[in-house]
Amino acid sequence: ERVAESGGGLVQPGGPLTLSCEGSGFGISRYDINWYRQTPGKEREWVAHIAHSTDGATYADSVKGRFNIARDRFGKAVLLRMTDLTPEDTALYICHVPWFDRWGQGTQVTVTS
Repeated sequence: ERVAESGGGLVQPGGPLTLSCEGSGFGISRYDINWYRQTPGKEREWVAHIAHSTDGATYADSVKGRFNIARDRFGKAVLLRMTDLTPEDTALYICHVPWFDRWGQGTQVTVTS
């Protein structure tokens, strides 16, 4: 079972970006999924979670109201839609499947003018 993130890049402050976490070797739609982010010199920060049974979502206070976690309509990926980005959101964004304790390699998001 593996996960792979995509969608990172360079974005201006205030802009949007959508990340994707795709699973291989398992049906990602049947599992809880977390998004974390990591910046050099800091502890890995939990960002958002989506439950497998209800698709209920929870968010870190730092992103609440700006980020949205959801499953894509094909059931193949979990998306992290980010809006109103600030330089403090710059990080490596990493997908995590808690059932397998499986981590992706991450996708870099850089917010800069």
